Order: sequence, then C-alpha cells, then structure tokens
Amino acid sequence: MTKKYPFYFRATVILFGLILFAYGLAVLREVFVPLAFALLIAMLLNPLVAFLERHGFSKVPAIATVLLASIIASIAITWLLYLQVNSFSDRLPAFSKKFGEFGSMLQSKAKNDLGISIQKQAQYIAEAKTSLKPLLAGFMGSAAGVLSMLILLPVYVFLLLFYKTLLITFFYELFTEERAAEVGAILSQTRSAVQNYMVGLLLEALIVATLNSIALFILGVDYAILLGVVGALLNILPFIGGLIAILLPIIIATVTKDGFHTQLWIIMAYLVIQFIDNHFLVPYIVSSKVKINALVSIVIVLMGGALWGLSGMFLSIPFIGVLKIIFDRIPEMRPWGRLLGTEVPTQRGQFARIRKRFRPSRGRPER
Repeated sequence: MTKKYPFYFRATVILFGLILFAYGLAVLREVFVPLAFALLIAMLLNPLVAFLERHGFSKVPAIATVLLASIIASIAITWLLYLQVNSFSDRLPAFSKKFGEFGSMLQSKAKNDLGISIQKQAQYIAEAKTSLKPLLAGFMGSAAGVLSMLILLPVYVFLLLFYKTLLITFFYELFTEERAAEVGAILSQTRSAVQNYMVGLLLEALIVATLNSIALFILGVDYAILLGVVGALLNILPFIGGLIAILLPIIIATVTKDGFHTQLWIIMAYLVIQFIDNHFLVPYIVSSKVKINALVSIVIVLMGGALWGLSGMFLSIPFIGVLKIIFDRIPEMRPWGRLLGTEVPTQRGQFARIRKRFRPSRGRPER
C-alpha cells in the first residue's frame, strides 16, 4: 500500500526541489547556457537534416552540411553587422560631441523649466552610472561567455543531432510498455509542434529585422541594418525589448539629424511593424496555439535574467513556449499549459462549470 503524505509535506519537498534545481542551473551556467542555445539551434536545424537524409544523405554528412551552411550564414551576417559597428565606432567622437551638446540643452531646460540645479542633475547622473555598473559588468561577463560558446556551440549542436534517436529512445524507456503508444504519440506531436514553433520564431525575427531595416533606411537613419537586427532580437523580450528597440534609432536620429520629424516617423513606423508582428506574424507564422500571457512573459524574463543574465532573458521566452507545447499534450499537465496561455474563461457559464467540477458537494443546512 502506497503511503500518502500530507499536502504541506509534498508542497515543501517540491519547493525545496525547485530551489535546488534553480541553484544548480545558476552554479553551472557556463555549462548549461551553451547547451540551451545548442538545443534551440538543433531544433531549428533538425528539419533540414531530416530533409537531406530523405534525399540520400547519410546522417553524418547531412548534419555536417547543414551545420557548415549555418556557420557560413552566421559569419556573413556577423561580418555585415561588424561593418556597421566599425563605421559607428569611427564616428563615435562626432556622436559624443553632438550628444554632449544635446545633453547640455536638456540640462538647461531642466534648470529653467523644472528648477533642478546643475549640481543636482550631476548627482542624479552619477547615481545612475553607479547603478548601471553591475548591469554593465554582467553584460561584459555575457560577452566573455560568447567566446566559449563559439567553440562549444557547434560541437553541442552536432552531438545533439547525431544522438537524437538515442535521446528519444531514452524517453520511451522511462515509461512502461503499456504506455509506450501514448508516450510515442505525445513525443511525435511535441517534436513537430516544437520544430514548427522554433522555425516560426526564426522567420518572425527575420521578417521583423527586414521591416525595421527598410523603414530606417527609407527614413535616412544611419546604421539601419544594425538597428533593425538589434530591434528584431530585442523584440523577443516582451514590452521592455520593444521599448529599447524604439529608443535606439530615436537616439541615433537625435544626435545625427536636426529637428524631431525623423523621431516621430520612427515611432510611427515601429508601431506599424509591431501591429503587423502581433496581428499577422505571431498568429500565422510562429504558432496560433503557442501564446504566453503577459504576466508569465514578464516574470519568466526577469527570472531568466536573474538566473543566467542577458542569455537567460533571451532563452526564457522560447523555452517557456516549448514547455507550454509539452504541457498541452500531457493530460496531467494541461492545467499548467492553460495557466501559461492567454485564454481566460470570461464567460460566466464557462467559469461556473469549471467551479462546479471542483466544488465539494454540500448538504443544504437544516433550519
């Protein structure tokens, strides 16, 4: 007979296990961060590898071909962005001078219109710099980690694709033979949905980067390609990323152009692109069934940042999307999938039916 422990004991054990799991992820971040990126990339490349295998390639040549093509494409994009960054660094002294003039103008307006003295403003700026130092240190740590990832990432991706069947077999063998068919169906559905979701995320990022770059190029904003790609990457982060993506080209336009017409057009262009992304790209390209509500999105991004820094912030949204796909396909985990999603039981009848299912039956009180 299986002993049933009280709820408070089970809840304490689960909470303690989650704390230990999070602590392990934080301590071993140098190992798990490149492995997490490699897992996402392997999910993206797996359909291409399977396509080559269906057309006569053996496993190793198929993986090597796809991986080599991906590395070449990544180098080409990185070189294009490097040219933009290099051009930006050449004009950095002029930008610094123009930005200093703009800052002096803002200081004068703050003193005359708001009554804030120059000394008080300098104190605020010094405090802001002090608070930004830990963030910059964390970013430099992430930048240093990029060098190790460049070496480990291709190795991890190759091995994950090579041992794909071994990993799938492992999940089969975790369960009894009676549930093999059910496990196989869940794994098949989950694998297909996750691949479609990851490919959709990549296509969405490419389209948003293209639209951003075209809009900024038409408006005559310098470094349109660099700002467009950075904006598409920041678009992964909910709310905060979109705000920073708009601020960056506005700052560049402010220090390189006179007046404020260009800044207004940038805001309008980015709002239109956000509308297209939210109402067309995400529902029809990413996945209409993988929607994460705003509360979970913000919390998971903050938790990812606290756990793995900048890398954790970018990894959190794709991984929570993958978890929702898995939860939706396992009957015992479907309540968690609904909790992560955007569907809210707003109709009174639907909400009443849900409450009635779980409300204990009560006898009518005697008079």
